[in-house]
Amino acid sequence: MGSERVAARFLVRGRVQGVGFRAATRREAQTLGVDGRAVNLPDGRVEVIAEGSAVAVQALADWLHRGPALARVDAVDREDIPASGRAGFGVG
Repeated sequence: MGSERVAARFLVRGRVQGVGFRAATRREAQTLGVDGRAVNLPDGRVEVIAEGSAVAVQALADWLHRGPALARVDAVDREDIPASGRAGFGVG
C-alpha cells in the first residue's frame, strides 16, 4: 500500500513564469522522486503533472504553494488524475 503511485495535475497562478519556476519545480520533483512535467500555459499559469508516492506528491504540492525565491504563488489548484507510469520529469 505504501508504494502505490498516485498522480495529480496542479495549476499554479501568480508570478510563476519568467522566474525559474519550472526548472526549480523539476529540481524539487527529482529530489522527492516525483515524475511528471511542468509547462507554461498561455494564460500565465504553470501546469504541473506529478506522479509518485502519495507522500512525495503531497510534498511537491506543499512546495508548489511557495515556489522558488523569485516567484509569487497566488493559488494552486489540484486535480487528482490516474497514475500512468510516467518516468522522469520534463519541462516544456
